[in-house]
Amino acid sequence: MPRPKRDPSEIESIKEQILEQALDLMSRKGFDGFSMRSLGSRLGVSAKTIYNYYQNKDDLYLAILTHGFAKLYERFQTAFSSHPDPQKRLKAMGREYLVFGLEQANLYNLMFTWHVPKFKDYVGTPMEPAARIELETALKVSALFMEAIKLTAGDVAMDDDAARFHMIWMWSQMHGFIAGINNTLLDYMHENPLTLKEKMLDQVFDKFFEQIGGKRKK
Repeated sequence: MPRPKRDPSEIESIKEQILEQALDLMSRKGFDGFSMRSLGSRLGVSAKTIYNYYQNKDDLYLAILTHGFAKLYERFQTAFSSHPDPQKRLKAMGREYLVFGLEQANLYNLMFTWHVPKFKDYVGTPMEPAARIELETALKVSALFMEAIKLTAGDVAMDDDAARFHMIWMWSQMHGFIAGINNTLLDYMHENPLTLKEKMLDQVFDKFFEQIGGKRKK
């Protein structure tokens, strides 16, 4: 008898399991050392079975990234809609970013830290459509953060270039902190670097708020 078709929810559950195990393997072996065969061994199935859900290694990798940026966007959306005060809203989004990076270390590293293929590497290849979806999902995250930055300026005009610069500066500070904890480097500089999280947020965002406040007075 032919095997009954799986319902959509079951298929999604299987795909999520594949993504979870693939992420764990990539974190151990690196992108170049990862293979569909090793993933199949981890899952107890043949590589051919995995190809029923993902075209190839790159399709699987891009799906992980897209899923990660979608999760981060959801966190940002929640913080954005939960705080009417522009400064508290932006700081809450920064806090969500730190929590995401620290709680989802492997996923964060794949998204932001490791030397892995980027969108331009897929341009002109069969994987370009999937890579474009991943890029557009990531850009939604940065666009929402930039919008939150602009709203803190109040009646002070802030164009996209200025907002983008502030976003890059804030991201650089937070990313350095996350990376230092995830790779344990900060453990050699502080007995408990996680306790510095709120102080880090204060340093990054309060300095920006002071700068914006100064411009308002001029």
